[in-house]
Amino acid sequence: MKNLRLVFCIALLLPFCVIAQQKKTPVHTTSATGHNIHIQLKPFKNTTIYLGTYYGKGKTLADSAVLNSNSEGAFKGSKSLTEGIYFVVSPQYTIQFEVLIGKEQHFNIVADSANKLHPLITGSPDNTLFLQYSQESYRLGSDIDALQKSLALQHTRADSLKIEAQLKSLSKKLHQSRENIIHQHPNSLLAFLLQAMQRPEIPAIPVVNGKPDSLYPFRYVKEHYWDDVLFNDDRLLHTPFFEPKLDDYFKYYVSPAPDSIINEVNYMLLSARTGKEIYPYLLTKFTNKYLNPEYMGQDKVFLFLYENFYAKGDTVILNAESKKMITDRAYSMMANQIGAQAPELNLTDTVGKNISLYSLKAPFTVVVFWDPTCGHCKEELPRIDSIYKARWKAMGVKLYSVNVNEARMDDMKQFVQEHHFSPDWLITYQTKEARLAEQKANEPNYRQLYDVFKTPTLYLLDDEKHIIAKQLTIEQINNLMQVKRTQKQ
Repeated sequence: MKNLRLVFCIALLLPFCVIAQQKKTPVHTTSATGHNIHIQLKPFKNTTIYLGTYYGKGKTLADSAVLNSNSEGAFKGSKSLTEGIYFVVSPQYTIQFEVLIGKEQHFNIVADSANKLHPLITGSPDNTLFLQYSQESYRLGSDIDALQKSLALQHTRADSLKIEAQLKSLSKKLHQSRENIIHQHPNSLLAFLLQAMQRPEIPAIPVVNGKPDSLYPFRYVKEHYWDDVLFNDDRLLHTPFFEPKLDDYFKYYVSPAPDSIINEVNYMLLSARTGKEIYPYLLTKFTNKYLNPEYMGQDKVFLFLYENFYAKGDTVILNAESKKMITDRAYSMMANQIGAQAPELNLTDTVGKNISLYSLKAPFTVVVFWDPTCGHCKEELPRIDSIYKARWKAMGVKLYSVNVNEARMDDMKQFVQEHHFSPDWLITYQTKEARLAEQKANEPNYRQLYDVFKTPTLYLLDDEKHIIAKQLTIEQINNLMQVKRTQKQ
């Protein structure tokens, strides 16, 4: 969909808001149930227009209407629309203007594509209230904008202080206007939107026992960030500001430690469980985010979601392909969590000898899964060999490498020889016989146990073969080794 710049003063709380005209027009109604929004949208005739809505960070089409030769039609259906912020879309898929759809879903719209900012909406209490609020906020916002531009000019100190005082006064009036809506019309859609979008103001740093409590503003904002927000309210999805607010919360107010994230997502999902739309949306959002997380170890959050939601029946929201993918990924992660004991590897080296991972005695072991036909592997493996010769060998580090492409053993040997790898490398692979025996015994293979779905895949193990790190770069592994060595000294 081609997007125009959306101007919605609830979301922006700035001037230049959509101002609907206030005239008396007969309201088109057919029944008390479902939705029936009669619309005249000039100059479009004998064509189809659409009703769209926000859906998290995206947008989606919710309904369509066929306009007649008088540019008239109706968005109608036997079911009510989820309340929220909607917009009318032209036949060319350009957004014309926004409209609030609340409890009353039988009303009229008269609009002209040549004057998008002034639709006439009648028979809708939510849009009538929004009109009143938008007119006041437009007036205050225009005055604030003018003062801000004036403040940018050169003034005497006294004049600047006077302008700042005026700005403070107008901002207070704008805030009070929103508070009046919330308290005087608590059950309105507008009140809900204003409450859902607002964020706590950062308080001043208090002095406690003679010392400033610098963490108090952070604690205060986090504790009040979701005041008056119920996570099972489907209306949250149909706004442009809920998901950005949610993302900012996790970015600025939640520790990246997996257990901290788990506490937050568990609370939100349990709270949202009765929401028909928002619960599957949040579950899918968190699943996608932590399936391939930004920070190492956060895949623990995905495992938590799988074990506590999907494995307990919530796979009904998935199709068969997605269900299999999530289940397979969960089982691939279970055996290789940070801090866990690394799964045993007992593979065959280049002379036909079985080598156990646990037979290696070293302060650190780097396990490398690679493919001699993989372009990235061809770049990274020589670099690993170089840093091993330069630093790791003197530290007593052991290298256990696994060729995941057993059919290309000759290519692997040639690559190792051409690049003059250190003879300390343990080069292993799984024989066909070993793989078939493993399958017959219904045992997990090393690809599942180590979550090897791309190459190269690297693991760093400690002296007892606990997993210290995974999926890191060579430089990150090297730096982590240095930190661990310093901690032990």
